[in-house]
Amino acid sequence: MTKVAISALLFLLVAALPARAEIGDDGLHKEAWFTITFRDIADDIAQARAQGKRLVLFIEQRGCIYCRQMHEKLLTDPEVRDYIEANYMVVQYNMFGDEEVTDTDGQTLTEKTAVRKWGYLFTPTIVFLPENAPEGLPVDKAAVAVMPGAFGKWTFLDMFKWVREKGYEKDEPFQKYHARHIDEARAAGRLDAE
Repeated sequence: MTKVAISALLFLLVAALPARAEIGDDGLHKEAWFTITFRDIADDIAQARAQGKRLVLFIEQRGCIYCRQMHEKLLTDPEVRDYIEANYMVVQYNMFGDEEVTDTDGQTLTEKTAVRKWGYLFTPTIVFLPENAPEGLPVDKAAVAVMPGAFGKWTFLDMFKWVREKGYEKDEPFQKYHARHIDEARAAGRLDAE
């Protein structure tokens, strides 16, 4: 094999690898499809709704090994990435950041004081917000679901599906919804584990 052929083959192999998130100045992984906003959460909910999507906040921190795993293993998986990108507007928050945030209750504070106010302790924490901005409620009271920590692909993806299908308004809690989906996937031979 010639050097040109080897170079071409290596280029094709590298091009076939999933895109990796860039690391921002704040030390957080940045996905190209994340949305950068003015961090007025009520406005972000309205913007997501205008796009036919739901708003979800990804709360992360520099050096978080679980955040890195989420970006490198889950968000590079085309099934997961494509579903989230098609159905959600993702806005990333730095657990210890100083960017200004306007909470859904109207209070203006920094990312780190907002995260502390909301009581979120782990990263990543994924916060799913309602379709319409609540009046007078802060994010932690307005959220329709919260996923604290990192999970495997099917749990992670099923949570996004459950929220999109408004499972929080139905009689089937997430755990039963997820177990049913796992059983169906196993029965169809599409799943070996989790």
